[in-house]
Amino acid sequence: MPKRERVMRMSVELPLWRALTAYRVLTMLYAVGLFVSSRDSYDRPGIAVAYFAVLCVWTVATLPRVQNATACTKRFLTADLVIALTGILLTPLVVSEQHIQDSGPTLPTIWTAGSVLAFAIKGGWRWAAFASTPVAAANLIERGHPARDTVHNVILVWVASIAIGYVVEVARASERTLARALEIEAATRERERLARDIHDSVLQVLAMVQRRGAVIGGEAAELGRMAGEQEVALRTLVSRGLVPVSRVSRDAAEGAVVVAVDENDDGQVSDGPVDLRALLAPFAAARVNLAEPGAPVLLAPAAARELAAAVGAALDNVREHAGEQARAWILVEDEPDAVIVTVRDDGPGIAAGRLAQAEGEGRLGVAQSIRGRLRDLGGGAELVSTPGQGTEVELTVPKQQVERGRQGHDEQRTGPDQGDGGRRPSHVARRRRP
Repeated sequence: MPKRERVMRMSVELPLWRALTAYRVLTMLYAVGLFVSSRDSYDRPGIAVAYFAVLCVWTVATLPRVQNATACTKRFLTADLVIALTGILLTPLVVSEQHIQDSGPTLPTIWTAGSVLAFAIKGGWRWAAFASTPVAAANLIERGHPARDTVHNVILVWVASIAIGYVVEVARASERTLARALEIEAATRERERLARDIHDSVLQVLAMVQRRGAVIGGEAAELGRMAGEQEVALRTLVSRGLVPVSRVSRDAAEGAVVVAVDENDDGQVSDGPVDLRALLAPFAAARVNLAEPGAPVLLAPAAARELAAAVGAALDNVREHAGEQARAWILVEDEPDAVIVTVRDDGPGIAAGRLAQAEGEGRLGVAQSIRGRLRDLGGGAELVSTPGQGTEVELTVPKQQVERGRQGHDEQRTGPDQGDGGRRPSHVARRRRP
């Protein structure tokens, strides 16, 4: 069986949690060793011994809590911070006055920073700022006045924890970006593999059925025609891709982040220009040929959908008036100032005056479904038909729609007196093809 791509998610936070685990153990040992080495400066060593016993048991028992963000709950963080604050506030009760005047360490010493760092890794810089505030207040209370060294230590813990929290947020955002890129890459490779398998099997069988049906004739010819239509539809689906882009990168305050954007029913991202080719691809069939540029043809979402709907209306007219056996051609042109789509058929054509007569009878398919849509977009639709030689409909949308899509404007040109002083754009008055 062929190998399939699988996205392996990795956590950039895991090294941080491991470092925090080691930090808590080492600082616990440091606090105990500092107490043993300077026990002569403690007036009530029994209280200190009881606190360090609780500190050691708590640190060892809660090691599994600092393994990952899921285990590190808010309740644990609160209890951990309370133990650190309790140790700071107990310091004046167990040490001598000279110890405090000499800026001696508190009972938990630098173990307190581990509690603040746990907040930072768990919730980012906002949580770090929240946890640093009571620690700063407790240190000032323990000292009795804002001494220079105390203020220096408070500011150092505050800035370091907030910086680490911000780095964690950026790392998480980068991880989401990388995970999405890996998902897209894996899906693209899977699509290419499916495309190869389909090309080697299904498409060749459908093409053979179409050829054999045409040779045999009768009901087999109809079966061959249907197989040909399915071949074109399947080939179009494979060539256009099976993975719509549902997320875009944005410059957000949280850092490089991939955010979800709303999608329309047709799968197109509504935030920014869309590729017109993707909307016209479903129209390709056995008797409808689609010719398009190799590069994306970008238009605002609303303009692209309206233009595609106008193309669909033109093809409906071909089927209704030229018959099911008529052939049609769709040509997409991406010019510097406009996007032009031409729909041509080999039907019997339209008699002179027939469109005006149909409009007078209230049949507004061409007037509203085609010309009306393009007129609302600031473009136009030209229809050229010669009896016995088919019909050609040229649909034009100005490139201004692309800029509107990028800027997110909702305005649409509704008349010839807007934007250009009443003159029709030069691309509307193009020469008619023979």
